[in-house]
Amino acid sequence: MAPKYIIEHMEDNLHEWCLLEYYHIATFIHPSNLYFTNLSMIAETSFKNSEIPKETNFITENIINMNVPMDKICLLDPASNQVLEPTDGDAFEYFLFGGILGDDPPRDRTSELRRLGFTTRNLGAMQMTTDTAVHVTKRIVDDRVPINQIPYIDFPEIKISKTESVIMPFRYIAIPDSHKSTLQTTDNEMKQNIVPLLPSGMIDLLKKDGDMAFEF
Repeated sequence: MAPKYIIEHMEDNLHEWCLLEYYHIATFIHPSNLYFTNLSMIAETSFKNSEIPKETNFITENIINMNVPMDKICLLDPASNQVLEPTDGDAFEYFLFGGILGDDPPRDRTSELRRLGFTTRNLGAMQMTTDTAVHVTKRIVDDRVPINQIPYIDFPEIKISKTESVIMPFRYIAIPDSHKSTLQTTDNEMKQNIVPLLPSGMIDLLKKDGDMAFEF
């Protein structure tokens, strides 16, 4: 049985950043195995009007009210003292993530789920975006790739104009650069010809946010 992935939405609103990351998740997790929980009615409507497949499970209730046995759920928690391993794909049926916008430095908002008593695993010490955390988890428990065999890029610098760039304070999966990249990377990354795996539309959103920062 394929693992199921639950993203407990923990923001007050459905921000553009969240929607881009959630849509990215829907491109590599089958809709029947993907759950978005704790949605307000507004967020649920936004989801159903988005490009996320309609077969995806959109749920207004939170994870506790889903009647899923606690021992079947693994919470991905940066504070866990145990690293996620391929064999955890046999031990758990559901993998739970906090759907939050990352902070720099992190504010440990996963604690809101941790205190509910789920078994936890971590994905290493570096903070990841929600879509990256789900993708890494899938690689480990579904594809059976150990965490230390997944290629990463940390803190990629993304060029948003001729004179401006943004450093993303997260770890991303590294992929081959198949075309001329808009990303500024370290010398080592350039030699490897790799770029971070970003949601479609993320660079445009960064440019938009950069433009808004100069509006008064």
